Amino acid sequence: MSQRSAGILFFRRDPEGLSVLLVHPGGPYWRRRDVGAWQIPKGGIEEDEEDAAAARREAEEELGIAASGRMLDLGEVRQAGGKRVRAFAVEQDIDVTSVRSNSFALEWPPRSGRMQDFPEVDEARWLPLKQARAVMLPSQLPLLDTLERIVADG
Repeated sequence: MSQRSAGILFFRRDPEGLSVLLVHPGGPYWRRRDVGAWQIPKGGIEEDEEDAAAARREAEEELGIAASGRMLDLGEVRQAGGKRVRAFAVEQDIDVTSVRSNSFALEWPPRSGRMQDFPEVDEARWLPLKQARAVMLPSQLPLLDTLERIVADG
């Protein structure tokens, strides 16, 4: 597995303030987790692939929707397992009812010999920043602070 990933934090301006689009990972390991599970759509950077191109590709694979608009660099965070995630922000209103994720195969239950397909993303939600902070993967929380600073600075 790649130790580097790239992804996009989609945001929109609502009357109450900024909202961000977070995704809940699919598969059995995340099924019963809510708090601390939501994250940006992201995935591995392929060899010789630029970070921004990987972020666009991964977001489209996980959402089924192409990112449009200018990409703002949010920098990089390190997740608990050591993986580094390069993140970008894109202001884009996405209809979460139209999200269609790709899938992955996993032996489930473990050591059963049975392969099952699971969606990479089982749900996408727009959340105000305060709610996003309450449910987001802790290692990705600094991305919200950076987004707020960038938007405030214009």
